Amino acid sequence: MIGRIFDLFSRRIDGPLMAALAILIALGLTVIYSSQGGASFDRVILQSRSLLVALAALWVAANVPPQTLLRLAVPIYCVGLALLIGVALFGDVRNGARRWLNLGFTSIQPSEVMKIAVPLVLAWYFHRHEEGLRLRDFFVATVLLALPVGLIARQPDLGTALLIFASGFFVIFLAGLSWKVLVGLGASGLASLPFLWSMMHDYQRQRVLTLIDPSQDPLGAGYHIIQSTIAIGSGGVLGKGWLNGTQAQLEFVPERSTDFILAVYGEEFGLAGTVVLITLYLLVIGRGLMIAANASTVFARLLAGAITLTFFTYAFVNMGMVSGILPVVGVPLPLISYGGTALLSMLIGFGILMSIATHKQLVSS
Repeated sequence: MIGRIFDLFSRRIDGPLMAALAILIALGLTVIYSSQGGASFDRVILQSRSLLVALAALWVAANVPPQTLLRLAVPIYCVGLALLIGVALFGDVRNGARRWLNLGFTSIQPSEVMKIAVPLVLAWYFHRHEEGLRLRDFFVATVLLALPVGLIARQPDLGTALLIFASGFFVIFLAGLSWKVLVGLGASGLASLPFLWSMMHDYQRQRVLTLIDPSQDPLGAGYHIIQSTIAIGSGGVLGKGWLNGTQAQLEFVPERSTDFILAVYGEEFGLAGTVVLITLYLLVIGRGLMIAANASTVFARLLAGAITLTFFTYAFVNMGMVSGILPVVGVPLPLISYGGTALLSMLIGFGILMSIATHKQLVSS
C-alpha cells in the first residue's frame, strides 16, 4: 500500500531535478531561521506551510500533460491580462504601489499569474506557427509580451516586470530570433536610455545612482548595498559559522530574510558555501536545459527553456543586486528567500518542467 502511494506521488517527479531542489529548499529554511537570529521559528513555520502548498502545486503541474497546458495557454493569459487591467482600474494601493486586486474574499497579485502565463502563451504561439516563422510572428509575440510587462511596470513593480520580460524574451530568442534583430534592438535600447531615464520614477533613478556610488547616501539609499557587501566580505573563505554572523544577527543587514538573504548566507558560510549554492543552481539549470533539449515539440522545448532561463535570471539578478553590481530591484533569491508567492510560482514552473520530462509525445492541437 505504501509502495503504491509512493509510486503515485513519484511517478511524474524527475529525480535529479527534485533532489537539487530539495537541497536548495532545505538550505533556504536553514538560512531563514538564522536570519531571525535563531530566536524564533515563526518564519520557518510560515515558509514550511507555503512549501507544502507549493510542493502540492508542483505535483499537480507535473501530472498535467503538456498537451493540456497547450490548450490552457490562451485562456490563462487572457484571464491574467484581464486581472492586470482590473488592478490598473480598481486595485488596492499599498506602500505607494497598485499591485493587488481585492476579490472580496481574498486579495491576489495578478502579476504572479503572468510569470507562468507569458511563457505559456508565447510557446503556444510559436508552436502554432512553427512552419515558416516570419518577422511578423516575432512582432506579434513582442506585443503579447509588452502588454503585461507594461501594465506591471506601471503599478510600479520593476522587479516582477523584469522577470516576466525575461521569461518572454527567452521564448522569443529560443524560437529563432535573428542575431541581426537582437543587435538592432540593443542599439535601439541604448539610444532610448535618455527617454527611459525621464520615464523612471524618482526612487528608480535613485537606485541606479546608488549602484554607481552607494557612499553618496550611506544611511539612506546606499545602506542596503553597503551593509550587504560588508556582510558577504566579512564571511571570508569559510564563513563565520551558522548563527554566528554579526552583520545579520545584529540587524545591520536590511530585508535579511527576503531580498538580501544572500548576505546572511555569505557571512555565515563564506566563499565555500556560496560556491556550493552556485553549484546547486547550475545543477538545476543544467537539468532544465537538458529537459528542454530533449523535448519532442516546439511548445515543450520553448516552455522548458524559458522556465529554466528565468530561474537563472532570478539567481543572477539577486546575486548581482546583493553584491552591488546590479541595481536593487526587489528580486528574491530563488528557493532561499522567505516568501510563499515566489516559491509557489517557481515550483509550479518546475512541475511543468517535470511534466515535459516525463510525459510522452505532445499531441498536436
